[in-house]
Amino acid sequence: MQQLDWIVLTFTLLFIVIYGVYKTKGSANVQEYILGNKETPWWTVGLSVMATQASAITFLSTPGQAYHDGMGFVQFYFGLPIAMVVICYTFIPIYHRLKVYTAYEYLEKRFDLKTRSFTAILFLVQRGLGTGLTIYAPAIILSSILGWNLTLLNIIIGILVIIYTFTGGTKAVNVTQKQQMFVIMLGMFVTFFLILHLLPNDMTFSNALNIAGANDKMNILDFSFDPENRYTFWSGITGGFFLMLSYFGTDQSQVGRYLSGKSDKESQMGLIMNGFLKVPMQFFILLTGVMVFVFFQFNPVPLHFNPINKTAVEKSIYADEYHKIERELKLVSEEKKEFNLLYIDHLNQNFDNPILRKQLTSLSNKEKDLRDKAKEIVHKVDPKSETNDKDYVFIYFILNYLPTGLIGLLLAVIFSAAMSSSASGLTALASTTTIDIYKRNLKTNKSDKHFVDATKYFTLLWGIIAILFACVGTLFENLIQLVNIVGSIFYGTVLGVFLVGFYIKFVKANAAFWSAIISQSAIFIIYYFTIHIYPSGEEKLGYLWLNFIGAMLTIVLSIIFQVTSNTKNKVLK
Repeated sequence: MQQLDWIVLTFTLLFIVIYGVYKTKGSANVQEYILGNKETPWWTVGLSVMATQASAITFLSTPGQAYHDGMGFVQFYFGLPIAMVVICYTFIPIYHRLKVYTAYEYLEKRFDLKTRSFTAILFLVQRGLGTGLTIYAPAIILSSILGWNLTLLNIIIGILVIIYTFTGGTKAVNVTQKQQMFVIMLGMFVTFFLILHLLPNDMTFSNALNIAGANDKMNILDFSFDPENRYTFWSGITGGFFLMLSYFGTDQSQVGRYLSGKSDKESQMGLIMNGFLKVPMQFFILLTGVMVFVFFQFNPVPLHFNPINKTAVEKSIYADEYHKIERELKLVSEEKKEFNLLYIDHLNQNFDNPILRKQLTSLSNKEKDLRDKAKEIVHKVDPKSETNDKDYVFIYFILNYLPTGLIGLLLAVIFSAAMSSSASGLTALASTTTIDIYKRNLKTNKSDKHFVDATKYFTLLWGIIAILFACVGTLFENLIQLVNIVGSIFYGTVLGVFLVGFYIKFVKANAAFWSAIISQSAIFIIYYFTIHIYPSGEEKLGYLWLNFIGAMLTIVLSIIFQVTSNTKNKVLK
């Protein structure tokens, strides 16, 4: 990194932190600290909701996902717009009418304390893990690429978030996320158009899409019913719908964003804004990854993007074997470049040559085989190492091909995204701990200031826990998938309880509570035997289905338990 990159990175991060502290210091009461005094306009609600979900993992991992697997991941988000509509017409009016601070308060009003506490604890567990991941994800990648100390990076990101979140609470999160979304989208748009500029001179955007299509990167829709396929139209529209409904409707990190809206209408408009923009945004980020793939059809590409694995291999007895594969890849890359240039010439003459497309597909398969051989060597050197290098693709491109200054901006994008999602997580964890656990079980009356202070200290505590988790975390197959898998394990059950509360009025507290207990236990078992024991990705059930199964199992069991209980009571009478 050059001096200009350091200046851009440092100035951007310090501005966000200082601005957040300056604009939001001195919250006088719980409503102001947790709900931002309910003064947030709809467009800020929308940006804050988007920024909370758009973690650093999104901008590091998603382009790499598209580089390797194409555009199919966008199907994951197909259920989101439908979920936004359901939340706007069901969840938001109820939350606002009851004047709740957290989503889980509703469950005590509808059921009882034990149901509220159980769902709150499930949230604290999964969001605590998730917040640690949002810190850890950019830290491990930046540390491996730039040689920075991993623990120090975790601590720096965590402290930056804690400073303004501790000071200003929800209002600080909302205020800073506007700047963070601006930095994020500016960096991504500049990068996208720069990639197009770096492509061969006679190559149009349409040519680039054709090359991506010839390499099976533009297969957006998969209508198959195979449950082993992670991303299909059906898993996105069902499992993705249930995941998004639970995430945006019951996860306090999101509920807290729109509970701070000025009114029902402002909150609803913010979520509808998210529904309109989220899928196009993810499509654009994936398309950026596809353009990186096209770029590497004409430029030198590494055999393995993770520098830590490569260094370990070069120090091992397998170094010569690895270098031989590198030479083979160089020959394949040169051949691909020639065929791609020839393909462009034909495209410019309005002829999509099927023979050349077939040749490009064949060469891509050769490249994939070489990369698989390299992964086998990495595994031989260290059986515990993560051989999947998707998360390193985009950052490798940034550091090796972007001009000075823009590298600093893109690193600021990564840090900003990490800070925005982590800040939302910390405020949600702190508010849930204060309102649903501490205040609810406190036997004596305390002042408003006491609970503001308690929320601040819980923010600090959860920040420290997230940093510690980040420091001992381990890299998984693909970070964006790991975050969604963690959510899918817990979200279905919680969503099921809320849906029972909203729509199935005859179900009482005990039936809802025990159905949630059994459902969550069943999801753990299903996850272990269909996904966990298949770490290389060939699991027998796409993880998105866990959301659907968890929600439906909770609903069905609660109905059965309630009907059984009613029948039993009638017999006793």
